[in-house]
Amino acid sequence: MKELKFVDIGEGITEGHIKEWLVKDGDSVKEDQPLVQIETDKAVVSIPSPVSGKAKIVAKIDTDVKVGDVLAQIDDGSSSSAAEAPVTKAATAMNEVMQKQTGKPQEQAVKEVLATPAVRHLATQLGIDLSTIVGTGPNGRILENDLKAVAAKPKPVPGYSEIKEEQHGEEVERMPMTQIRKAIARNMELSWTIPRATHMDLIDATHISNILTREKPNAEKLGVKLTLLPFVIKAVVQALKENPRFNASYDRDKQEIILKKYYNIGIAAEGEDGLRVLVIKGADRKSIMELAKEIRVLGSKVKDKSIKPEEMSDSTFTITNIGSLGGGFLSVPMINYPDVAILGIHLVREMPVVREGKVIPGKVLPFSLVFDHRVVDGAEAVRFGNALKSYLEDPEFLEMI
Repeated sequence: MKELKFVDIGEGITEGHIKEWLVKDGDSVKEDQPLVQIETDKAVVSIPSPVSGKAKIVAKIDTDVKVGDVLAQIDDGSSSSAAEAPVTKAATAMNEVMQKQTGKPQEQAVKEVLATPAVRHLATQLGIDLSTIVGTGPNGRILENDLKAVAAKPKPVPGYSEIKEEQHGEEVERMPMTQIRKAIARNMELSWTIPRATHMDLIDATHISNILTREKPNAEKLGVKLTLLPFVIKAVVQALKENPRFNASYDRDKQEIILKKYYNIGIAAEGEDGLRVLVIKGADRKSIMELAKEIRVLGSKVKDKSIKPEEMSDSTFTITNIGSLGGGFLSVPMINYPDVAILGIHLVREMPVVREGKVIPGKVLPFSLVFDHRVVDGAEAVRFGNALKSYLEDPEFLEMI
């Protein structure tokens, strides 16, 4: 008998949520056959069978599991199966019996409570469960002072939202957070610990818009959907090379800036179950067409939940394309921890621009650069923004890439 466990898949993942069993209890399975899909805070991963045999499902669907938990048992006909099965059944049966008798699982029921009849009577009066008390008397005996200390602790006062929830009854619904939503919440809390500042400016996007219009048909012939984003990535990489402290992270413990000499550009992407950040590795070594193709491939993986954790890790700088959603003029996006900065690009709008002293019709791209003020200062942010503008407004640079 072999156990199928939720193994450590790296990337700091410690827990998951059983999303779907791909086999039924009692099914015959083959070695390396995917048996269960588990949603983690990074992605949905499939856990394969370690051996061929008959599957006995242990962990139920829609339950949370931690690394090391047993998901299923695979009876592969090995000699250990006969010994393991009775032990497991006996333990389960004993646990069920103890729970029926005491209302608690076996491991809780067997806990010995040392207390005098007077202390037990006082506990009943105070509504205190003695099994939850750690006694301070000899051999862990529970004393009256232990109960009084518990009773003296202030009980939590319901907050405003809880009071309103009670008043509204069935008009309020509590929604459990998915693993992805929990991860987003944790990352936003981490991001909020960063002392940030924001630099905003406008880019004359007339030239780049013309190039996009001209090159889209050629890209479609190659099966590539060409957008503004690959051009922005190329310009960002050049700006990062000129302003290396934006391609970095901050080591709070050692109070050091970690400068990175590789360019992995994170791209915020909306999935059905929440926001993900797909990462274009080695963006400085890829062409516009290669970038466009990779963005589309990884974006599709986000939508069908097949993206892998390693395809969403190790970013050095992040871009969020707010304009792709069709709205927004300026915003303040959250930094993708542990990056030092995030660039928000917005909807290209038709606006008047000044060129050679004349006001003419043009197209304008607003951007917001949010940065970690521990690592870079406002003047550096202006220089980064000016570099970004110079590349995206330069017809020669745009034609060259």
